[in-house]
Amino acid sequence: MTARLCFLLFVPAVLAVAWPVFSPSLLAQDAGASAASAVSAPAYTVGAFDPARDAQKDLSDAVALAGKSGRRVLMDVGGEWCVWCRRLDTLWATNAGLRAYRDSNYVTLKVNWSPENKNVALLSKYPRIPGYPHFFVLEKDGTFLHSQETGELEKGKGHDPEKVMAFLKAWAPPARNSKK
Repeated sequence: MTARLCFLLFVPAVLAVAWPVFSPSLLAQDAGASAASAVSAPAYTVGAFDPARDAQKDLSDAVALAGKSGRRVLMDVGGEWCVWCRRLDTLWATNAGLRAYRDSNYVTLKVNWSPENKNVALLSKYPRIPGYPHFFVLEKDGTFLHSQETGELEKGKGHDPEKVMAFLKAWAPPARNSKK
C-alpha cells in the first residue's frame, strides 16, 4: 500500500473519531458572550454526517450558537459515502489557516443526505442541491443567504484552498470579513 493511499484512508478515519459532535450542553454559552469570544466557542454543532440525527434540531442549535457568537451558519450537506465530502474534510484538517478563518466566522453544521435519511423536511426549505458536498450559508438568525456548489471550489482531485477561502471571505459576517 502506498503512503498516499494510507494517508487517504487514514485521515477520514481519524476525522470521524477526532472531530467531536457537540452536545447541547456544550453549545450553551453565557448570554453576554461577545463576538470576540467566538473563536473559543465550538466550531461545530454537528461534526459528522449522521443519518440518525435530528437535522432540524441541529440547525436550531447552530443558529442559537451563531446568534450568541456573532457568526454565520455554514451548513455542509453530504454524507459519509461521498468521496468529495471526505476530501473537503481533509482540506479542513490539513489547512490550519483555512480552518481557523472558518471557525472564527461560521458555526459549521453537517447535515446528512443519504439513502437512509435524505433530510427532506429540512432541505426542502432551501434551493435544490445539484451535488455533494453542498454549502448553504445562513445569517446568524437562520435567514438563508447563499447556496454554494462546492464543485466550483475544486481543483484537480481536491478543493482549492484559495477558492474555499475566497468563498468563506465573501460570505463572512460583515464586521468580520476583513479578518485573515
